[in-house]
Amino acid sequence: MTDQPFLQDDGLPSASEIGGSAFSTRSASVCAVRDLGIEAIAWDIDGTLVDSEPLHHEALVAVCADLGVDVSDLSPDVFRGVHMVDVWAALLPRMPKHATMEGWIAATVDYYVAARHRLAAIEGAVETIEALAAMGIPQVCVSNSNRAVVDANIAALGIAPALRFSISLDDVAAGKPDPEPYLTAAVRLGLHPSQVLAVEDSRSGAMSARAAGLRLAAFIPGGLDAGEIGEADLVASRISRVLDLF
Repeated sequence: MTDQPFLQDDGLPSASEIGGSAFSTRSASVCAVRDLGIEAIAWDIDGTLVDSEPLHHEALVAVCADLGVDVSDLSPDVFRGVHMVDVWAALLPRMPKHATMEGWIAATVDYYVAARHRLAAIEGAVETIEALAAMGIPQVCVSNSNRAVVDANIAALGIAPALRFSISLDDVAAGKPDPEPYLTAAVRLGLHPSQVLAVEDSRSGAMSARAAGLRLAAFIPGGLDAGEIGEADLVASRISRVLDLF
């Protein structure tokens, strides 16, 4: 690791502008990266590594339409980082009586997986993961999506050889924002949670990582509000900034 302090991209909101210090334990002026003791990276997938939100929303709209449910009033980002069980709960008042959560989730996942060839990586994501792998940095994926979606995303990105393992919603009793997904990742890595850096683009994912005791890098691409993520150790508009920590 280098001696440079923890980073915040130029042009992004300052710590005070995002609702408090951007550094979870120390001032940016004295916090050196090597002091953080980061030994592994836990990547969120949807919206962090792969530009999947448009396809997720497309699948939701299509499956709901098949049930006669109009969701055209919903923002494409309204369920960013929210797992399918909670999405179903939010949409339940609109659903016809014959619809079931299991059937709706299965149809939505099937639609998404069938269209996985249309997925595109977030700029710099694959290159960053490959560079970290070359350094010998352990990497895992921790997602709020179902196993079939996680596997489809990883296959579309071609990053499986660089990962130790992945955790999906099907692998835990409670998804993000509960800390279980990230705590599970730390345990399987054999590391203290504070030795693992989570890279997240959603509020629910950030809440999960912080509650689990992980370090947090908030990925804030253009157009997203840093305030939605909250307190983070690193705020970056480019995934490649993670490489500056090593």
